[in-house]
Amino acid sequence: MAFKPVVALVGRANVGKSTLFNRITRSRAALVADFSGLTRDRHYGEGRVGDHPFIAVDTGGFEPVAKQGILLEMARQTQQAIAESDVVIFLVDARAGVNAHDHEIARLLRKSGQRVLLAVNKAEGMRHGSAAAEFHELGLGEPHPISASHGDGVVALVEEALSGLVTAPEADAPDIDPVPAEGQADAPDASQRSHRIRLAIAGRPNVGKSTLINTLLGEERVIAFNMPGTTRDAIEIEFEHGGNAYTLIDTAGLRRRGKVFEAVEKFSVIKTLQAIEACNVVLLMLDAHEGISDQDAHIAGFVLETGRALVVAINKWDQVDADRRQMVLREFERKLRFLSFARMHTVSALKGQGVRTLIKSVNAAHAAAYAKLSTPRLTRVLQAAVEQQPPPRKGIFRPKMRYAHQGGQNPPLVIIHGNALDAIPESYRRYLEARFREAFKLDGTPLRIEFKSSRNPYIQGEQ
Repeated sequence: MAFKPVVALVGRANVGKSTLFNRITRSRAALVADFSGLTRDRHYGEGRVGDHPFIAVDTGGFEPVAKQGILLEMARQTQQAIAESDVVIFLVDARAGVNAHDHEIARLLRKSGQRVLLAVNKAEGMRHGSAAAEFHELGLGEPHPISASHGDGVVALVEEALSGLVTAPEADAPDIDPVPAEGQADAPDASQRSHRIRLAIAGRPNVGKSTLINTLLGEERVIAFNMPGTTRDAIEIEFEHGGNAYTLIDTAGLRRRGKVFEAVEKFSVIKTLQAIEACNVVLLMLDAHEGISDQDAHIAGFVLETGRALVVAINKWDQVDADRRQMVLREFERKLRFLSFARMHTVSALKGQGVRTLIKSVNAAHAAAYAKLSTPRLTRVLQAAVEQQPPPRKGIFRPKMRYAHQGGQNPPLVIIHGNALDAIPESYRRYLEARFREAFKLDGTPLRIEFKSSRNPYIQGEQ
């Protein structure tokens, strides 16, 4: 496998780092808005210039002098990105000019010893010389005027960044990200399924999603801060555990619609819902302190509608007493009764308690979502179920089910053929679902049943 250089994008808030990231990775992976401090975690993506691939790292607004709070955590994320990069592109704003933050960042970059390129963004429509002139005082070499939003000068900038770093072109290298694209995750082929599991971690704000990811990775990969709404984007992280490969997706917390006011938060919600639809398994996190809310039920309902495999984790279990635990479990049974197919775990993301069994359930749910159900065995299970409990009559007719076969995966779809199946009530559908789930051990995934009635050639219009 050829060496891929790592290019880190660094700068103060709202200078266009995420716009440049999306431009060079040819994606919309990073949220972009005219809003200061939108990006907070490190965001990785794959780019290519000509025959040369590279890894780009988007970072949050850099405040090197921050001493506490979320700005300190963002600064740590940026410093980690600088340390692991091969070259740093330092973005500044041509229209705002040089300020004290730019000087502080430039000083830190000089001390880091990394190779740095100075990119003067938002230079469209400005004379080449005037756009970059004042930025010479940062002492980082020749400034490169660019426009991340229009693409002006971006290719030349990246080529300059990669000079001396790239090796011979990769033979038959793909032009796309190896992670399945949105829309492909619903039906990956067998080799993809066995290679990587896309796991989205969802829940309300401040339930411990980022803390769990950091515990799994053994490092502070994403910002975990005691403030709701810390994560704003859907961050994808490759991870290996027990010989299995995963793509962890840290998502923004989902609040009730009436509580979502900022346009940025609305985009975060959209990214979270898209991440759920594009994943293989969803890990729904609940908060033992806060109990089970109606919003938890709404999120679970959306996961169920998308048909994704599901595992439930009640976090912060170590921080509540026995009475509180019993109350939370009763609330879970009452409000989330429709998730009976999903395995539920009590965990402490901060201490790592219960995390190992959680991953085992994720693997089992993934296997169930992509299980192959043979037609002969499905038909035998169907016939046994009908023999034990025939479907109820509707008038003088009783629905007759002949055979069943699998119609899809993730979630598994069972198609039943027969006569007069439109008359089968929902209660009998649930009965059949329970029988199929028990026979094939389909824990952790929803199961869809579809009825198809044969045409009656004696009824006018069906010939």
